[in-house]
Amino acid sequence: MSNPSTGASSKSKLGSSQPSETSFKRKRGVFQKDLQHMMYGFGDDPNPLPETVALVEDIVVEYVTDLAHKAQDIGAKRGKLSVEDFLYLIRKDIPKLNRCTELLSMQEELKQARKAFEVDEEKLGTLE
Repeated sequence: MSNPSTGASSKSKLGSSQPSETSFKRKRGVFQKDLQHMMYGFGDDPNPLPETVALVEDIVVEYVTDLAHKAQDIGAKRGKLSVEDFLYLIRKDIPKLNRCTELLSMQEELKQARKAFEVDEEKLGTLE
């Protein structure tokens, strides 16, 4: 029974970088503990139902996978995937964009601090 109104949602994505749903199996429960802690941090029960955690995990994995595939499609035009592809995709979601830019700047600060620390260790090694 085909419904013409569902034609747009059921069209195949030919030429897309997305694999078919049956081409890979995902290992379930990988993020279970992390999601339980996050759910508790956002006001859920300390021990949420396993079904709830599994549902949240499915939603999160689907979102991240979809975002990665979209970024890969954008990056394919240039021939490489970059952080800017992800920032471009979330540009309209201001809280996510702000958080991502904050985390990226913190990552850069940590890189510079590690580099300065390694240089200081090298100087100490040559003095001895």
